[in-house]
Amino acid sequence: MKIFITIISFAFFIFSSANSQIKRDPKGIFLIIRADDIASSQAANEAVIKTYIEGITKSTEIMVPSPWFLEAAKLLRENPGLDVGVHLVLTSEWENIKWRPLTYSPSLVDSNGYFFPQVWKNKNFPAKASISENNWNLQEIEKELRAQIEMAKKHIPQLSHISEHMGFSGLDSKIMKLTQKLAKEYGLDIQTDNVKYFDGFNGANNENENIPAFINNLKNMKPGVYIFVEHPSLNTPEMKHTGHVGYYNVSSQRQNVTDLYTNPDVIATIKEKKIQLISYADLPKLK
Repeated sequence: MKIFITIISFAFFIFSSANSQIKRDPKGIFLIIRADDIASSQAANEAVIKTYIEGITKSTEIMVPSPWFLEAAKLLRENPGLDVGVHLVLTSEWENIKWRPLTYSPSLVDSNGYFFPQVWKNKNFPAKASISENNWNLQEIEKELRAQIEMAKKHIPQLSHISEHMGFSGLDSKIMKLTQKLAKEYGLDIQTDNVKYFDGFNGANNENENIPAFINNLKNMKPGVYIFVEHPSLNTPEMKHTGHVGYYNVSSQRQNVTDLYTNPDVIATIKEKKIQLISYADLPKLK
């Protein structure tokens, strides 16, 4: 089975290589399908690779401090055509599973030594449960982000960019400037200024309506470069115990994303609409 998957993955790598000829077409529709949070759980690892091999995922974001990082890195090496971003982490949001920084960073952790759950103050969480409510240290943030990038580079050859878990750089302009500096320094500074967000779930009121809404919104896409970001996973016992106040349907919601990313009607609509699926690594070719 492993050999079979590797052969399929190699075929996808060949297909991805063909995208080296991609050029900006004013009348073309280009879409990045991004799968966030690989390494956060074993279920996420399986789902991301599944949606790449069987579906429409073109880029994934890896959370280096997370517990399933080494397995995720191994799977990504076995699937070299899957574009990878370093999903920089400064928070650990779930109640029953936590992760710590790679470095000694006392200003970034709670009394148990885990990252704070939130970036900003959240009424559903107790006081001091966010980075914003504590005296974070910029030098510690830089040290930690560097460690995460360097660990990812050590294990994963196809890194192309960085992103931020829970958008922490919006906390302060100093943090934003730091992440921009690190992206350039490590050669991971692919620009997304001209990429528009594709609101694939617009018109859906619940999980059952997500896929039909997504297909309908694909059909109505106009020329341009777009990105869609979601979190595929599997509805496993592990994920059934993952959640926090205000978000306990993680398991079913993220299985829904996996179903969406591998749905035959979604794939057929993309083909019929002549939407070109691309990755972050393809963006410089569109300039």
